[in-house]
Amino acid sequence: MSSQEHDISMTNTVTTIDPNVVQSRILQSSSLASNAMMEDDEMMSMEESQHDHQRQQQQQQQQQQHQPTFAKLSALESRGGKVEYRRIRCPAHRYTPLREDWEQILMPLVQFLKLQVRFNTKNRSIEMKTSPHTLDSGALQKGADFCSAYMLGFEVQDAVALLRLDDLYLESFQVTDVKMLKGDHLSRAVGRVAGQDGKTRFAIENATRTRIVVADTRIHMLGSYANIRVARNAICDLILGAPPGKVYNNMRNVAKRMNERY
Repeated sequence: MSSQEHDISMTNTVTTIDPNVVQSRILQSSSLASNAMMEDDEMMSMEESQHDHQRQQQQQQQQQQHQPTFAKLSALESRGGKVEYRRIRCPAHRYTPLREDWEQILMPLVQFLKLQVRFNTKNRSIEMKTSPHTLDSGALQKGADFCSAYMLGFEVQDAVALLRLDDLYLESFQVTDVKMLKGDHLSRAVGRVAGQDGKTRFAIENATRTRIVVADTRIHMLGSYANIRVARNAICDLILGAPPGKVYNNMRNVAKRMNERY
């Protein structure tokens, strides 16, 4: 082997390194390099998530600091300053009871709902309107429902529950809506619903915790949605001709289930 192969040739050229390009002097295999890149990506994503979380907390704190607080609108302001009216006509057969119970009807409307109420003797109707003292925006509708329930035949103590509870409803239907009956057949169906001395009606009321009014061929029910449904099913069975003993048995079972539930 000649000595020329082992000589290191020297050149006079000057090797320059670009200071702007700095390369790493640590060499790794492709698998190690990919693992390192994945770890770096995970670290960067964790740092970004932490920064995002901190940024969200700061934004929430700023929103809480700058969130305005508004006073609750009164009923008059929510209506734009307008005064609302309601008129409920009084049937002829409720005129005398209304005159006797007028003070009991007036008390919850004025003291509880803060409404202005009067009875118009010319057209025989109760007229009510809102006032600057009315706080609840739905007070006028509640008062109208209360008066309408009384006009349908409910007692004042039962109708007042519409003002105090929000889950009470009033449902009305006619006997002929269940089955087309005429003459004596219609009278017997109404008699089966009422019972002797009202015993059947009281049994349904006590078992379902509702109030029922039988006015000629019209039936009105006051109570919660589920209780009205149970009472309506019992009344429909009586109208269709079911014997009262069977209805009593069903009502007894219903009352037992309701007592276990509550």
